[in-house]
Amino acid sequence: MPARQPDQSEHSAQPVLAAPAGTVPAGTAPADADSQPSSPSRARHAAGPATIDLNQIAQFLPRTGIGTDVHAFAAPDSGTPMHLACLEWPGEVGLAGHSDGDVVAHACCDALFSAAGLGDLGSNFGTAEPQWKGASGTALLSEAARRVREAGFEIGNIAVQLVGERPRVAARSAEASRALSEAASSRVSFCATTTDHLGFLGRTEGLLAVATALVYPVPDAVRAVVP
Repeated sequence: MPARQPDQSEHSAQPVLAAPAGTVPAGTAPADADSQPSSPSRARHAAGPATIDLNQIAQFLPRTGIGTDVHAFAAPDSGTPMHLACLEWPGEVGLAGHSDGDVVAHACCDALFSAAGLGDLGSNFGTAEPQWKGASGTALLSEAARRVREAGFEIGNIAVQLVGERPRVAARSAEASRALSEAASSRVSFCATTTDHLGFLGRTEGLLAVATALVYPVPDAVRAVVP
């Protein structure tokens, strides 16, 4: 019987030596750049997470606010004129209120104050302050915008929706948007809807308006050069 040939695998296998920690064995390629001790990514990980000052970031972020206002209709025989969205509406019974009852302009004011952190409509134009008695929605919205800018903000835009059965405003929507925009010296979009005759709004007992406003902080250096 011929002698058994030695199994080459018994003698040809070479011992595998473990590479020292933190090194890559010779003749091998790293899977990615992060496996290299000197890579910028590895250095960043070794340094730990970056510290972020949220207060510094927040002073440059835009802010949003929500505003609402509701007024009941005045008595039909009161002779109260209708003021709505900084416009007059001949032939319509007006809204009862300390000022002119312009729920649309008032909701815009409320949203601006909310976005800028300046309180609300009542804390700025309270019924206890006689100078606001009978004030027009145009005057209040202009003053609200002035206070927001004085506090260090600029107005990005305002969107406001009127909710109620009357008056029918579709034919004057563009005119209302322009009047509101002029009062705020910023872009204001106006729209309206109904409640399909549901609730106090559906019974034509009053009107409701809901608004959102976007404002953004203006650094002192920018305010110094922009009129």
